[in-house]
Amino acid sequence: MEFIFELLFQVILEFVLQIFGEVLIELGLHSLAKPFKEREARNPLLAFIGYVLLGSAVGGLSLLVFPKSFVRSSRLHGISLLITPLLAGIAMSGLGWLRLRQGKRLLRLDSFVYGAIFAFGMALVRFLFTT
Repeated sequence: MEFIFELLFQVILEFVLQIFGEVLIELGLHSLAKPFKEREARNPLLAFIGYVLLGSAVGGLSLLVFPKSFVRSSRLHGISLLITPLLAGIAMSGLGWLRLRQGKRLLRLDSFVYGAIFAFGMALVRFLFTT
């Protein structure tokens, strides 16, 4: 029972870190979006690669603040590569839905797919380089 609570706490911590990183990136992207309005509609494959790289960069920066892995269980090592990107994608699509209801302009990061891809890049770097 204690194992389940510990695992749940660790996954929630990882999720909060990824959402915090995504929200900060989204705020920055929205502030930079005006000069690049037409670029958003260009190539989804390049956007996909860009969000993976951006998530990886944020994951690398997060290692400076949180060098230890949040999920320490040896039985479920790597669970953050699956669960937290899915949760982050759901959260980002919810944020996109709220922005749409408010009549605000959406970025690709405001969708499930790109939110999950960003979070996967971040989780992958944290998985590979945390102790």
